[in-house]
Amino acid sequence: MSTRSVILAVVLVSLGIVFGVILVSGLKGVGVSFAVQDVTIGSQKAPPKANATLKALNEAYQEIARNVNPTVVYITVKTDPEAKEGTEEGGQFFHRFFGPEFRMPRRGPELGAGSGVVLSTDGYVLTNHHVVENAASNGITVRLPDTREFQARLIGSDQYTDLAVIKVQATDLPVAMLGNSDQVEVGHVVFAFGNPLGLSSTMTQGIVSALGRQIRIIDDQNTGYGIENFIQTDAAVNPGNSGGALVDINGTVIGINTAIATTNARYQGYSFAIPMNLAKKVATDLIKYGKVRRGFIGVQIQNVDAVTAKAAGLEKARGVIVQGINKNSAGEGAGLQLGDIILSVDGVEVNTANALQSVVASRYPGETVSLKVYRNKKMIEKKVTLKPRDDEETTVAANDAPASRRPTPSDEKAAVEDISSLGLKVRGLDDRTRKANDVERGVLVEEVEPFGPANSRGLVKGDVIISVGDRPMQSPSEFRAEVDRLEAGDAVMLRVKGSDKRVRYVAVEKPR
Repeated sequence: MSTRSVILAVVLVSLGIVFGVILVSGLKGVGVSFAVQDVTIGSQKAPPKANATLKALNEAYQEIARNVNPTVVYITVKTDPEAKEGTEEGGQFFHRFFGPEFRMPRRGPELGAGSGVVLSTDGYVLTNHHVVENAASNGITVRLPDTREFQARLIGSDQYTDLAVIKVQATDLPVAMLGNSDQVEVGHVVFAFGNPLGLSSTMTQGIVSALGRQIRIIDDQNTGYGIENFIQTDAAVNPGNSGGALVDINGTVIGINTAIATTNARYQGYSFAIPMNLAKKVATDLIKYGKVRRGFIGVQIQNVDAVTAKAAGLEKARGVIVQGINKNSAGEGAGLQLGDIILSVDGVEVNTANALQSVVASRYPGETVSLKVYRNKKMIEKKVTLKPRDDEETTVAANDAPASRRPTPSDEKAAVEDISSLGLKVRGLDDRTRKANDVERGVLVEEVEPFGPANSRGLVKGDVIISVGDRPMQSPSEFRAEVDRLEAGDAVMLRVKGSDKRVRYVAVEKPR
């Protein structure tokens, strides 16, 4: 090979090497190198020191999560379709969480999910009645946050508080710290723990936005025994949170998440929890006895509003008014009367019907409670020895018969008076109306003006007004005379018997 050929070959090889290096280096930078280039992203400054208050708050939230999450379990329930025959599926505005959430598009077993709070190291778990309601045999499964799963058995369930206790065969379980719900106030920061929408170990935060809420979801059959005294919060909860824990800043459980206010079955800003003090009493009874032992006064009650207070002579709206007394009940035995206003139970003020129910429900049959009662513009005290519900079957019939019946003139029987100031018309009673309503005296509400004063107070056509204040009514003209005596802005208490044969008190105010 000639010298020229050798030189040409060397040049070509050298060019190939240079070209290859250029390709490998991607034509980046100046010169040729096989070294990997460093990449720098983000600021190189040291992060600023965290605000001490925010850091402490952050650590406090983390501590609450570490303590509470292990004590809240995930519950799945296979329901018995036969047990669900004829049951209703929630309400139009207030939806129960469980429902159950995941429905099958065919008849047959259904699977739902909820949450529960561990009460003891040996496996007692508190949840909602509606979570485990209609569960099939061996259909309740509990999954712990550490992913262990157990079959659970139902210990007891109470539909009137929507609480239930189940049991798993386990030991050394982490146990929730139970707080005092009586110390909860509006504005307190709270946290909801549970398993919403199948998302296990979820924590949300909010504040207590109201106390003593009654949303009428527990007592589906309107028996009057449902106990609702909910803690309302804006902590985000969804289907699956039901039965989970509502905790305070100390990490103690102050409520059991139960319901949401919604129009689409999802969280829209308000949720409701059963107060822990009530839940503790129910859970203890279910574990000890398998059922709840609950004392009853045996009265039907209604909140006192401003008009009722004015009519009764109270300086402001407070307490609850007795609208009915059950036969052979504790209330009847203690001498409670229709129209009594109960202001407190054992020194605890009760300004709503559900507040009184909640206080009394924490007592046992046989216990004696002290009621502060307002009657005929005087304060009195009544000692009531509570009875079990079984002793309360029928409502005391109103004693409507006067000592001696005054004859009603025949022209009064058909007479109709238009009481325009109250927005109603009344007529006299004939023999058939007296018999049908089981009364001896009074005037029949013939017509009620829509949106008028009488209508706004709950008077309806067919009601019989027995008395105005303490004066029994014998005729429409007497009723008109009593109303005409009232000054504008005055209020008076009417004793009324409805078509259901129950006597109630209705306060009406004469418009200014």
